[in-house]
Amino acid sequence: MTARVDLATLTPPIALGPLDGRYRKVVAPLTNHLSEAALNRARLHVEVEWLIHLTDQGVLPGAPRLSEADTAYLRDVVATFGAEAVAELAEIERETLHDVKAVEYYLKRRLDTAPATLGADTALPQVHEIVHIFCTSEDINNLAYALTVKDAVEQVWLPAATAMTDDVAALAREHADAAMLARTHGQPATPTTLGKELAVLAHRLRRQLRRIGAAEYLGKINGATGTYGAHTVSVPGADWEAVARGFVEHLGLTWNPLTTQIESHDWQAELYADVARFNRVLHNLATDVWTYISLGYFAQRLSAQGSTGSSTMPHKVNPIRFENAEANLEISCALLDTLAATLVTSRLQRDLTDSSTQRNIGVAFGHSLLAIDNVRRGLAGLDVDGAALARDLDANWEVLGEAVQQAMRAASIAGATGMEDPYERLKDLTRGRRVDGPGMREFIAGLGLPDDVEQRLLSLEPGSYTGIAAALVRHLDG
Repeated sequence: MTARVDLATLTPPIALGPLDGRYRKVVAPLTNHLSEAALNRARLHVEVEWLIHLTDQGVLPGAPRLSEADTAYLRDVVATFGAEAVAELAEIERETLHDVKAVEYYLKRRLDTAPATLGADTALPQVHEIVHIFCTSEDINNLAYALTVKDAVEQVWLPAATAMTDDVAALAREHADAAMLARTHGQPATPTTLGKELAVLAHRLRRQLRRIGAAEYLGKINGATGTYGAHTVSVPGADWEAVARGFVEHLGLTWNPLTTQIESHDWQAELYADVARFNRVLHNLATDVWTYISLGYFAQRLSAQGSTGSSTMPHKVNPIRFENAEANLEISCALLDTLAATLVTSRLQRDLTDSSTQRNIGVAFGHSLLAIDNVRRGLAGLDVDGAALARDLDANWEVLGEAVQQAMRAASIAGATGMEDPYERLKDLTRGRRVDGPGMREFIAGLGLPDDVEQRLLSLEPGSYTGIAAALVRHLDG
């Protein structure tokens, strides 16, 4: 028997997971923030800025001041971090067997080569011992993760989620007046409008987006157990809390003044819980739209869906965008829930459970981003079938029973007689029975209602019994 080709040896490497394979194009923007390479670039950024901060502030007695050219060179090391840097860093890590130490050594190599670019007057070869000074690995990691997650959320995930939610809101406004039979417990219920129901979902999604948009991203740089122990022994004259706070805030983060060796990750748990809640509301939207498609309220345009409906049934256009979204939202939520639960706990002053867990942040956001993309594309391929909405309403005149009953109650309170037992009378008429328009009007006419109430009810149809549903959509603009 011929031996199978070993797929693990192929070049370029075959992706193990779908995010780096089948769905790579959709989630690729996250790579710039939540990949291993992006994390290392962020670590390098933190190391460079710490070096610049200490020398600019004159914190270390005897340390040289960096020139503008020196500072620009250092920041360019981060800006030009690309394929060659990734490869070199991987080579260093094979020797150090420590990712953060590899970044430190990589930066020191760049200090040594600075004279070739800046000339002999550069101070950079003299600042070797300032690189990573007073830092434990977690001082670098917590800041790097905060920066990468912040950028991923603000530059990639949040714009995509906002655009998709805006699409839902636009669809709600467009169909604010489209009367639709509601269903509670899956049964015909008081009519609403399609626009109002979509507006509910858009409103819920926007509320979560506001929470996510207001998220805090915390950081610390206070040493091995959060005490500034090495700092105060080595340079007792410095105000190390002020130095640390100034540095963390310079990075665009919120300073956490009280930590163990690790920044406590509570902000991450809060953020991931909010993103997971957004996911779950979006999951609700996907299942509701899927159901409206199955009821015929939405028709799918095959050209917009861009897919074969069924491998054996050519008449079908399957709602695959919404089904794909459901699955990816569930995977994303499972990961986000695990991240939030795991990251808030660390044994005593430090354990490494957070290290492995945080490597899956990108995967969690990737599945959410993929779902958002699928929902957006799915919504773009829908047309409302007004005839289907009207047929369903006309087949369920019994839903007017609520209006008749409540009008009888109000009339009784206003002094009308003969309005006793309205609920029971409507129940006898409607429960378990189909009632058509003539049957409902005949019943109304026989109730002895005041003339104005009777006329109001006789003019009512399921399609006009939507209250102020259409007007409620305006709250999306508030």
